[in-house]
Amino acid sequence: MIKFLDLKAINDSFEPELSDAIKRVLDAGWYLLGNEVKSFEQEYANYIGTKNCIGVANGLDALRLILKAYIEMGIMKEGDEIIVPANTFIASILAITDNHLVPILVEPNISSYNIDPYLIEEKITERTKGIMLVHLYGQNAMHPEIERLVVKYNLKLIEDNAQAVGAHYGEKRTGSIGHAAGHSFYPGKNLGCLGDGGAVTTNDDELAAVIRALANYGSNKKYVNDYRGFNSRLDEIQAAILRTKLPRLDADNQRRREIAQYYLENIKNHAIILPVQNPERETLNLKLEKVWHLFVIRTPHRDQLQQYLTDNGIQTLIHYPIPPHKQGAYVSLNGLSFPITEKIHEEVLSLPISPVMSDEDLKYVVKCINLFSK
Repeated sequence: MIKFLDLKAINDSFEPELSDAIKRVLDAGWYLLGNEVKSFEQEYANYIGTKNCIGVANGLDALRLILKAYIEMGIMKEGDEIIVPANTFIASILAITDNHLVPILVEPNISSYNIDPYLIEEKITERTKGIMLVHLYGQNAMHPEIERLVVKYNLKLIEDNAQAVGAHYGEKRTGSIGHAAGHSFYPGKNLGCLGDGGAVTTNDDELAAVIRALANYGSNKKYVNDYRGFNSRLDEIQAAILRTKLPRLDADNQRRREIAQYYLENIKNHAIILPVQNPERETLNLKLEKVWHLFVIRTPHRDQLQQYLTDNGIQTLIHYPIPPHKQGAYVSLNGLSFPITEKIHEEVLSLPISPVMSDEDLKYVVKCINLFSK
């Protein structure tokens, strides 16, 4: 069986360094808010290109904390609107509604699967306070039109960078483009720990200070609580693991690019729609570098193709079968129509891709796909 993502093989490739990192924490006898977290925060901020990084418990909390901090600072209030792509993992929207803000869904571009920048302005109202930009599947979603709108309407730009660590928009990495960004270190991410983990990056010192307090029971000083916060902290072991993996991230992302390029050049099947690589690269004259967290194809025969690949020993996943506005958690949105989003969710299939995938496995996947017929 060719696994979709062989996490054990990935983590084994970091040995003995991973075990040494865990032992370093055990020997230190300090498990929360210690030197490993402090060091990782500095190293990750340097990598992303921001002044501040705050380690938190997971990627959802990272986004929740950014919005909660803006509310505490008086920049947003309950009932304000946040523009967000309709085609996203539900966490992006959960972070908005958890803060009693209103998600305003915008259709994606059918080629990039990211938010269509030219459909945003018509959704902006006097209650719009921010845009949550989701860099889906490892592709930068930023665009000059979004830059223009952020300035014109004085909006906060919040990046959901859970899937795109290491990607670029011009000379900037995703996670440093907006006013703040949420990151996930879930084990399956390009930079993954051995459990849940996340971070916020920002150049706004005041925002960073409020987020750091909110994530620690609303406290900047022990037993002194300035905010009604909650407990969302990256622990020392996960930080030590991430410190071990971070130096190899660019090389691992490059291997993903090589695999993606092989797929793009060698999958030849009229039933398969391949991802479009940076469709506006020449127009924008920008460095738009994907990190291929996922390699997502589309086909009207998705279920048949997935079963065929399973029968041939190839594991695939669907990211994601049900769009957020059709979920039971958001019954009030169920009646909305987003035909492009719905089409994407009915047709997408994610192929195996990881830094430890062998050339032989890659060739076998391509061979099987090319032989598929509906």
